[in-house]
Amino acid sequence: MATRPFDVAGSPIFVAEGIFAAEIVEECRRRGLLAGAYALRRPRGATFVRRLARDLAEQRKAPRVLVRRGVALLRAEPAVLRRQTGLGAEAARAREVLRRVAGLLASHPHG
Repeated sequence: MATRPFDVAGSPIFVAEGIFAAEIVEECRRRGLLAGAYALRRPRGATFVRRLARDLAEQRKAPRVLVRRGVALLRAEPAVLRRQTGLGAEAARAREVLRRVAGLLASHPHG
């Protein structure tokens, strides 16, 4: 895994998102930078449909490949969520994550 430094000095908050964001939870906690860590918990079927529609619209690969890949990701999703929560992220629905991040932003001065 590659690493690279980033500077958050002067920022009241930073957000790391994506499937690998949970990889930095423990280090952020150790450095006193962690205000919250969340892994999105979404309805798996809806995620499958949304991903398939996007990939088909973008013609990323042949439809049969996209369906097979989508089914594999659908099956793997519980294990991905378990891994992220095992790394310190809290499983939460998108609406709850947005509410919490908005609260963090409201409690910190901007600029």
